[in-house]
Amino acid sequence: MSEKVTMRIKENGSIRITGTVDIVDVDGNVIETKTDFSLCRCGHSNDKPWCDGSHKAAGFEAPAL
Repeated sequence: MSEKVTMRIKENGSIRITGTVDIVDVDGNVIETKTDFSLCRCGHSNDKPWCDGSHKAAGFEAPAL
């Protein structure tokens, strides 16, 4: 059975993914497999789609879900 993957939307921050997921391209090909990472939600990351913490300096504000 596959490991359960969870997604947590953090207050004033990133989208935290816990678990292992395949990142696929537009054709469905796996280009990378990642475990426990954060996605940018503020649009300021220099490493999109991954979060690099830029939301802190940018003053990003959004509620947790």
